[in-house]
Amino acid sequence: MSQRLAALIALLAFVVVVMGALVTGGKLGLDDAGPTRISFQIATGSTEGVYFPVGQALAGLISHPLGVGRCDTATVCGPAGVILSARTSQGAADNLRAVNSGAVDSGFADGDVIAAAVAGQGVFRRPARHLRVIAALFPEEAHLVVAANSNIWSVEDLRGKRVLLGPPGSGGMVRSRAILTAFRVRVREIISDDSAGQMMREGKIDAYFTVAGVPLDSVKILLADHVARLAPIDGEGRDRLIQMVPQLEHATIPAGAYPHSGPVETVATRAYWVTRDGEGDSLVYGMTRALFNPANHGMLAQSHPSARAIGLDSAAVNPPAPLHPGAARFYREKGMLSGDSG
Repeated sequence: MSQRLAALIALLAFVVVVMGALVTGGKLGLDDAGPTRISFQIATGSTEGVYFPVGQALAGLISHPLGVGRCDTATVCGPAGVILSARTSQGAADNLRAVNSGAVDSGFADGDVIAAAVAGQGVFRRPARHLRVIAALFPEEAHLVVAANSNIWSVEDLRGKRVLLGPPGSGGMVRSRAILTAFRVRVREIISDDSAGQMMREGKIDAYFTVAGVPLDSVKILLADHVARLAPIDGEGRDRLIQMVPQLEHATIPAGAYPHSGPVETVATRAYWVTRDGEGDSLVYGMTRALFNPANHGMLAQSHPSARAIGLDSAAVNPPAPLHPGAARFYREKGMLSGDSG
């Protein structure tokens, strides 16, 4: 299932949920006798990425409009009256700035980018002190995408080549530079908001880095069309990179994940759902509980293959920012945290 189709299905499911509430007499919490309607946004990424379809699915499953039958089952939905919505964004760094400033309620971001935001490093001029983690979601592998007709077979082969690092001020740009620094390679840096895939098709770049859950549709299309292939991120340079960026770890993109591609050694971080410290404990507790209700896992997994890895066992492991107290309460109840953690 493509990410655009998954996003459309999740959006239609959400519309059906809301319309069902209206048809059955629910007023989305606006009735004086019922719960107050609570709007809660999730900043995701572009419609071509992984964050958006997962965010759409998560919003549809956790939203709790009045009169929706599935929410009558305890803990399947979030607190009564909460309506989640996923919005597109420029990506992780943009999401974190918006969440930290209070411009948006929550967002998805990579673990290494969150760590940089909390520390006030890289593209973040000052520490983002208001970020709180709701949950770790799924692994995100680094992809080194190179032109199919190039002689690039490793990170070292990028020396002197035209490499798109990402949009200005993005987490991707900082990560790309970290990779090149760890491998001690200098390239012709290209910083641009333009589509990496289109730039490669037009011969404007030789390679680019991207981090996402596997598979990423835009990369699948390039490989299927024999425009690009994947090169590994491995060896001593990878070891130095992991020492530099603790939120990264050894990983392998499995054979068959992409057309014409065997296993590819690389590094990975995790995607996290983060919010602001001012969000209510009971609200975050209820949403976290719904996120990990087993009844929701199947539909969530349908949004993208990466979402199959969303699970309670890894939800609170090594968070790059403090856990939100509401989420920490849920994890303690499930035995995932000690009494003084979070």
